[in-house]
Amino acid sequence: MSNFKAVETVYKGYRFRSRLEARWAIFFDSLGIKWEYEPEGIVLSNGKSYLPDFYLINFNCYFEVKRKSIKDTEEGQEAIAKISDGMDQDSWAGIIAFGDLVDDRYIGTRENSVRPTTRAGYKTVQNLMKKESFGKKRIDSVKILDAKEFLIKLQKEDKKSFSSIHTVRGVLRPAFQMAVDDDMIIKNPFDFQMVDVLYNDAVKRKAISPEQERRFLEFVKEDKHFSRYYEGIYILFNTGLRISEFCGLTISDIDFENKRINVDHQLQKGKDENGKYVYYIEKTKTESGKRSLPMSPEVEECFRTIIKNRKPPKIEPSVDGKSGFLYFDKDGNITYALHWEHYFKHILQKYNSIYKVELPTITPHVCRHTYCTKMAKKRVSPKALQYLMGHSEIGVTLDVYTTLTDVDVEEELKEIEARDVNVETDDDYKSDIIKFDDRRRKVD
Repeated sequence: MSNFKAVETVYKGYRFRSRLEARWAIFFDSLGIKWEYEPEGIVLSNGKSYLPDFYLINFNCYFEVKRKSIKDTEEGQEAIAKISDGMDQDSWAGIIAFGDLVDDRYIGTRENSVRPTTRAGYKTVQNLMKKESFGKKRIDSVKILDAKEFLIKLQKEDKKSFSSIHTVRGVLRPAFQMAVDDDMIIKNPFDFQMVDVLYNDAVKRKAISPEQERRFLEFVKEDKHFSRYYEGIYILFNTGLRISEFCGLTISDIDFENKRINVDHQLQKGKDENGKYVYYIEKTKTESGKRSLPMSPEVEECFRTIIKNRKPPKIEPSVDGKSGFLYFDKDGNITYALHWEHYFKHILQKYNSIYKVELPTITPHVCRHTYCTKMAKKRVSPKALQYLMGHSEIGVTLDVYTTLTDVDVEEELKEIEARDVNVETDDDYKSDIIKFDDRRRKVD
């Protein structure tokens, strides 16, 4: 038997023998499950008395709660035998749960509210929690210092990157916030700035210069193998489309008559419930992602070329009711984000293996950064740029994607001075003074 000492907890007028039992009571309430706490004793088939923790009225069964740590011990097996006794005798039903529900409940609830593309990240965090000693802590025992030490351990000992740890915290913080909202804890232990605790080793994606963009596009256009992707890459550099939005475009989304690109979905690929990789259509990343983008003549020509040269398989593929996708790989599969990530990688590798002056990292997302920066330099208004990029928050447009340099600012100030043709000369000033004096004399 364990020497563990339970802490009595009061909830809804009941004095529970442990916090674990109280948390299960809160959980039942959140699901609308009616319960009674320790309603009556039961005589087991061996003549011994047994008092289950709960009686679940909705399900007409007893419910027993035990710590996860005893599941595979003699104590745990004894608990299973007791709760199963009624079913063995066909006289009453019982269920047993080992451990604190909060890890799976809170992270799981958060997982169910996100997109399929994010769900895999939540699974990764759940698996990590099962391996870490931090994951075995009761949620009401975690302090801010514990949370900080856990993240520091991930970086220093486990050598995880800042961005990976950011993902872990991105799951745990809202999960703990749910516990705060349920009055299970007073303060969220993950409510602190990561940069105050960890070294940020993340490489910020930057826009490339106009010269670098020109060299990259010219290389793609002239390369015998990669030229087939030129139009798509040009469009990415000159529309700001997310790669999943671009991959999800169909012929019907290109409005040549009105010179518009209709964006209201994106193409993704991931595992289904059976573990098989499948294509699926998803809404845009944010509600603001739904937009109608203008086409320049050059972008329009690129789309016409893509549609003219597209080579779909004999049976046109359809994904969630959509068909007419623009690009296919050599096996006739619709290209999705990962395809284009590989195309960019191989193009860059080939370029840098040939030329002495290498190009920096260029990805589909760098194209998006670059487009945003170009529009900012052209003095497109922040609100218009926010719309073009499909950002829900203006701060994202200004702080994340727009990377203006000191040189850019200096050039802009010079242009402003050159445009200011209304600056008065000394003669203009004297003439106005004379006119004012004449008016004053007439009044006098």
